Amino acid sequence: IAEHGILDDDAPVELLEGWLVRKMTKHPPHTLTSGLVRRALERLLPAGWHVKAQEPITTLESEPEPDVSVVRGDLRDYPDRHPGPQDVALVIEVADSSLQRDRGTKKRVYARAGIPVYWIANLPERCFEVYTQPSGPARRPEYGRQQVYGPEEEIPVVLDGQEIGRLLVRDLLP
Repeated sequence: IAEHGILDDDAPVELLEGWLVRKMTKHPPHTLTSGLVRRALERLLPAGWHVKAQEPITTLESEPEPDVSVVRGDLRDYPDRHPGPQDVALVIEVADSSLQRDRGTKKRVYARAGIPVYWIANLPERCFEVYTQPSGPARRPEYGRQQVYGPEEEIPVVLDGQEIGRLLVRDLLP
């Protein structure tokens, strides 16, 4: 759509399950949390991985723009395409007013695509929801496991099935 000039690159929409969906407004706590998560992950990642912020991931029927994602390779590995599910180890959505969408449509999109790990930074409840074991394409795509981490707990950061470190939740929240 953007390539054909129907929408410009800055249009406040993303493609979810074949529908153009308006992006939620980002309030200061949302922006702060996104930055804190991005910075913490950048410090932790080994060579061969990089962090993207609010950039598209291309799946079969969607092109979500997660707040933060961890992608295989280098920025220059994607000169003519967005990363696909096979390139993405982790996506993070920061949720305040978007909590229902992030637990519903977004979770379904990521599970269907087989994104291995999905985090929701749940600002209203001051916790992180971590979803693993995606079903992939299924009648009702879902993650098989959910764990909630409170402010005093550490979230394991997992790439290709290996834990590479842990992040303290309170350090990621406003």
